[in-house]
Amino acid sequence: MSRHGKARRHLLMGLLVWVRRAAPWLVLAAVLLATLSPLDMRPRTGSAHAERFAVFALLGFLYAIAFLRRLVLVCIIVAFSTVALELLQLSLTDRHPRFSDLAVKLAGGVGGIFLTWISLHLRARRRKRLQETNPDWPHWSARENLHPRAGA
Repeated sequence: MSRHGKARRHLLMGLLVWVRRAAPWLVLAAVLLATLSPLDMRPRTGSAHAERFAVFALLGFLYAIAFLRRLVLVCIIVAFSTVALELLQLSLTDRHPRFSDLAVKLAGGVGGIFLTWISLHLRARRRKRLQETNPDWPHWSARENLHPRAGA
């Protein structure tokens, strides 16, 4: 690989890391805007509980990918932001925080974190099994770091 190719690849990998870490914060900001906006301005696609579950599952997934080896931190961030968003609705006259909404959001967030962690764990096990059975199997060092316990 040429010198420029290596520099370009290094730049691309740095950009991907930045996007991976910025995405959950951007989605959280969008959720904050949607949560605190007036009801008539809030986007709707279907069932409110399904929307809440899906958005917080996505949020859990993005945080789990962004902070691969910090599962406890990810759980704290998702739980805190979920509770904070529900409590912020107390300050609005047209919004009413409910325990059922909180439960659905927490279930979505934890579900997203759990599914991400399980899929990465299974992927790492499969990768290890392939490496053991086929020594010529390609080794991509950039992808080695995707497992939550890699290098730990």
